[in-house]
Amino acid sequence: MSDERVKAEALQILGLFQVLPRLVVFDLDYTLWPFYWSVSSPSSRPLFSVLPTQLRCDCRSKRDSPSLFKHARGIMYALKEKGIDMAIASRSPTPDIAKVFLDKLELQSMFVAQEIFSSWTHKTEHFQKIQRKTGIPYKSMLFFDDEDRNIDPVSNLGVKSVLVENGVNLDMFKLGLSNFATNYAASSRKEDK
Repeated sequence: MSDERVKAEALQILGLFQVLPRLVVFDLDYTLWPFYWSVSSPSSRPLFSVLPTQLRCDCRSKRDSPSLFKHARGIMYALKEKGIDMAIASRSPTPDIAKVFLDKLELQSMFVAQEIFSSWTHKTEHFQKIQRKTGIPYKSMLFFDDEDRNIDPVSNLGVKSVLVENGVNLDMFKLGLSNFATNYAASSRKEDK
């Protein structure tokens, strides 16, 4: 499916909901793109690792060509068209390479905040920095990540968080928006009491 077709479908999905997030935050590895960077490989170089069911290959430099999961770009285009801000929260041990890859994918300008740094804790520190930079309340954020260990701690901040298994796609996008709308309505009712 082309990026334009995914964008059109994502816009239709966005149109289903009266309440939308003000900020959508994405993890990078296994969420927007189908690989991750490990700290090192046997050859003392960063290891470029594709999905566990696929072959592994070494990326030896920033000259390598990254790719996105097939629906990711179209979803981001739809969010941009709707005026919904986006940010990145990634625990990459190689933030310099992640930023180069975002440049190569021509995505740098799409994000109002990019918190890409190595951390052995949950992503709550990433979100605290994003919240300070944007001023957007946690309850107005939607987060997509592939690691279960990040979901609960970030959700405890008030962010609606969605666990993705094979990258962000239209089904996960719709689920996230549905959960966000339900969560937002419930929190608004609590505030009214």
